[in-house]
Amino acid sequence: MFTTIKPPSTSALNLLPNDLFSAINELKRDLKAIILAHYYQDPDIQDIADFIGDSLGLSQQAATTQAEVIVFAGVHFMAETAKILNPDKLVLLPDLDAGCSLAESCPPAEFAKFKAQYPDALVVSYINCTAEIKAMSDVICTSSNAVKIVNQLPKDRPIIFAPDRNLGRYVMEQTGRDLILWQGSCIVHETFSEKKIVQLKIEHPEAEILAHPECEPSVLHHADYIGSTTALLNYSHQSSHQIFIVATEPGIIHQMQKYNPNKMFIPAPAMNNCACNECPYMRLNTLEKLYLAMKFKQPEIIMDESIRVAALRPIQRMLEMSK
Repeated sequence: MFTTIKPPSTSALNLLPNDLFSAINELKRDLKAIILAHYYQDPDIQDIADFIGDSLGLSQQAATTQAEVIVFAGVHFMAETAKILNPDKLVLLPDLDAGCSLAESCPPAEFAKFKAQYPDALVVSYINCTAEIKAMSDVICTSSNAVKIVNQLPKDRPIIFAPDRNLGRYVMEQTGRDLILWQGSCIVHETFSEKKIVQLKIEHPEAEILAHPECEPSVLHHADYIGSTTALLNYSHQSSHQIFIVATEPGIIHQMQKYNPNKMFIPAPAMNNCACNECPYMRLNTLEKLYLAMKFKQPEIIMDESIRVAALRPIQRMLEMSK
């Protein structure tokens, strides 16, 4: 949950310096701040961040940082996670409306009723969920470690996996466990067009298809490699192939191209002629909003302490099981 403090008004845009990069770096020094950014952020934000990563990497950084202020260029569940791990630190989110369709697909009250139907089940929640859902979970996972986490759980206990059904299906295939799936999904990863991806493969037969496990099964069926955003980035660097069709949010391509300037990366198209493969929530954050958040020290993430403590335990368990 967030503070009711409103972010700076649009009139604050008149206060923007000419060189945002220099101004942000100066504020970072003054605040003793760290900027954490997800791979799906705009290239400018990625370029100024102190650490760029996927959900697992960002959680690990948030858990160990010595910075006094954490500026989280991502979406609200990521900033919430940083606050859960750092209750005494100032955690800022550049745009308060940067939510997550997957997190919103799992309302806490409805999930509590769902959980009550399986009283003996362990709850594994994908980190893309609210603090309230984390508080109802036994362990958190990310796309990087979901298979590893589930493989460590007792074989004689049923498992509820929430909120992403596609990641859950993938984990079931990889582990052989029969998971009880909450039927949530990501608006970005469910919109990729299988037909258009096949057409791209026909046009570029030498290309490898890289896919995030949040994608629909029909898309994963065509993938040459399936993995988290960090895994996809690493694979694109290590592979001898020169052309890749990338079925995840295209923000990752900025880093892929930086690592591999001589390779070609083609974003997988959506079903309609739109920019649906771009996360509208991630793209709410801008370099200007990042500067204003640091300048005015808001919007700040604040949450109920009882929820924070309850959510902390499954996150800590994830970090321990990921070693």
